[in-house]
Formats: sequence, C-alpha cells, structure tokens
Amino acid sequence: MPDWFKPWGDWGAVGSCVTSEGVATLKCIPIIFSNLLTALLMFVGLFALVMFLAGSFKLLSSRGDPKKIQGVKNTFTYGTIGLVIVLLSFVIMNIIATVTGVKCISGGHFGFGC
Repeated sequence: MPDWFKPWGDWGAVGSCVTSEGVATLKCIPIIFSNLLTALLMFVGLFALVMFLAGSFKLLSSRGDPKKIQGVKNTFTYGTIGLVIVLLSFVIMNIIATVTGVKCISGGHFGFGC
C-alpha cells in the first residue's frame, strides 16, 4: 500500500489508537482527519486534471467558434482557480503555523496530538 495514508497502529505523537481487541478509539480521529485531507487533495488534483482534459477536448471540437472557445477559456480558468485555492489553503496553514509557532497545524497534523 502506498504511503499516502497513515496506518491505524502507530502515528507519531498520537501513538496507538487501536485497542488490543482491534477496536478504534478516539485517538484515531487525527488519523482519519489526516487521511481525509490527503484523499481530498488527491481528489482535487484528479478533478483539475479532468477539467483540463475536458477543456482540451472542447477546444479541439470548437472548430474556431468564438463562443465555444470562450467556454473553453472559462473551463481552464475555473479549473485553475479551484486548484490554486486548494493549494493556497495548505500554504496559508503552514504560514500561520510558522508565524504563530503552532507546529501542530503544519505538516498534516492539524492540531491533534499536540
């Protein structure tokens, strides 16, 4: 399995979140949150790729029609804006963590386990 998602057993500062019977405890919430953010970031990247591919196919089939070309420009613009907003949200979180000295919100931990 790729290292994209954190395992249940051991997770840095939080420690083991699973009991000896294999039942998840509340200590697993940071892992779930981190895994959800990772999945969301991958989904946004995939969605941006689909938007760019759809825009490319629209451009190829526009045949020089100015109205269709404007629609293609809008597809590329909105796809790029969405991708930039999501990536900037992570950059802003890391800037806030650096300026305030709260390292719990940087690097995917987001305040849990500190």
